[in-house]
Amino acid sequence: MAVRTHGIASSRSKSRKAHFQAPSSERRVILSAPVSKELKEKYGDDTVASITQYRTILTGVLFQIRSIPIRKDDEVVVARGSQKGREGKITNVYRLKFSIFVEKIVRDKSNGQSVPIPLHPSKVVITKLHLDKDREQIIERMAKGREAVKSKSA
Repeated sequence: MAVRTHGIASSRSKSRKAHFQAPSSERRVILSAPVSKELKEKYGDDTVASITQYRTILTGVLFQIRSIPIRKDDEVVVARGSQKGREGKITNVYRLKFSIFVEKIVRDKSNGQSVPIPLHPSKVVITKLHLDKDREQIIERMAKGREAVKSKSA
């Protein structure tokens, strides 16, 4: 008999319902974007081993993270879609519509007014993180979880 995970529906309609009715706290996680290769290399394993000694640099932690919830003031480059290759700073994260707005990605209306184009975070790559105390704690917490999984499997 197949093993089933309780609380997770395999039905397409139930999964879609759960996605679109997700609370803001879950939408934050859904609105995650991958971290660029440059960031992973810059803060790579061989740069500095100690996390506590270089807390502001976050070395030894960042390279383990593939994606992170996106937030205002992160710098991104668009990886997919008609705006591919364009980059800029995030001006707004619109959790209700599962979209983000990037500062230089706009479209002109017929009356001359410019409006920002909504993008899905999975279609962008984070090139520069806006780091503050809370963000550093989140990244460290993610790294500890990954290390725990690695130690169990080893």
